[in-house]
Amino acid sequence: MTEYRRYAVYDPGPAALADFGAEWLGWDPRRGCETRALGGALAATPRRYGFHATIKAPFRLALGRSPAALVAGFERLCAGLAPVAAEPGLQLRRIAGVLALLFKPQPAAVTALAAEVVRGLDGFRAPLSPEERARRRPELLTAGQRALLDRWGYPWVMEEFRYHMTLTGALSAAEEAEARQRLQPLLAGLLPQPHPITALALMGEDAEGRFHLLHQAELRGGGSHGP
Repeated sequence: MTEYRRYAVYDPGPAALADFGAEWLGWDPRRGCETRALGGALAATPRRYGFHATIKAPFRLALGRSPAALVAGFERLCAGLAPVAAEPGLQLRRIAGVLALLFKPQPAAVTALAAEVVRGLDGFRAPLSPEERARRRPELLTAGQRALLDRWGYPWVMEEFRYHMTLTGALSAAEEAEARQRLQPLLAGLLPQPHPITALALMGEDAEGRFHLLHQAELRGGGSHGP
């Protein structure tokens, strides 16, 4: 099995939305190929990651852990997690200077699902190097966020987790107006109510920094959690 620089867990979204996201950003991680890049320069920054919501942020594999073992552990984890029907559904909103699809408010079931994935796969994560920690700018984080960074390798987890599917890079006011004008008709009919999270995707980052789908697993735990 191919080894990658880093691994991550994504929610790829429903098929029709994922198809749109691949065409908008210009990279389809499921097929490992470039697409039309409808978003052009507006979408250049998130392009290499592919369209997704991050559930577990990119991490290096721990010493002694193999990609095959990670896939097996990921499959076992997903088999015990219940799918989520998140209400209200996703909306196009601004977050941290970019446009993304997110919940307002975020359902507790979504936060809980992400927390279970972070905890369940943490044994596969290599500790942060000093350089990796420094890149997270800990001096700009709250004390609570720094504690999360040091415990889980990422500050935006657990109570700090915010589900979002990024569609652009940082935008000026004029660029945001242009992006909204272009995105709103394209998204019409693609945002189901409620938003289903029924499967998760294990991703790998190649030497060029692009992410590829390694394995997709259905959430097969008992029941389906709403908000």
